[in-house]
Amino acid sequence: MQGVRSRAPSRGPTEPVDRLVRVVLALVIIQLTVTTASIHLGLGGQLFTVNGLGYLALAVAYGVGALVPLPFVDRFAWVPRFGLAGYTLLTIGAYLVIGPYFTLGWVTKGIETALVGLLLADLVAVYGSPGGVWHAVLGSSPATRPPRGPRHA
Repeated sequence: MQGVRSRAPSRGPTEPVDRLVRVVLALVIIQLTVTTASIHLGLGGQLFTVNGLGYLALAVAYGVGALVPLPFVDRFAWVPRFGLAGYTLLTIGAYLVIGPYFTLGWVTKGIETALVGLLLADLVAVYGSPGGVWHAVLGSSPATRPPRGPRHA
């Protein structure tokens, strides 16, 4: 199966270990995302609730993108990774601008900072380099994909 994740030649016996590391990394990212979501949902209020629900939706999208081995999913697996990283950075920035500053808020920002770092590590583990990510982004566009044959109605 030739998909996005087959970006480099096989390195022999380390391949199962690499796969295990990627799965564990994905599970840790999902756990941190769900933890952040539950903290926001537990705070109450419309803004915190919407933020928590956004984190839950992105946790599901990331989990599908990282753990479901289907060609269509592989093709767009970069989208929830970038979405979750951007959403997390936006949440951190909003907290720094708006507040309210309290201990649980700073703990949550620590979790979110770790989440962004792990998402960057995940991108490197899956795509190999920024160039590999760029190739995946371009490869998911129908305009840049070569035609597979005649189109039938």
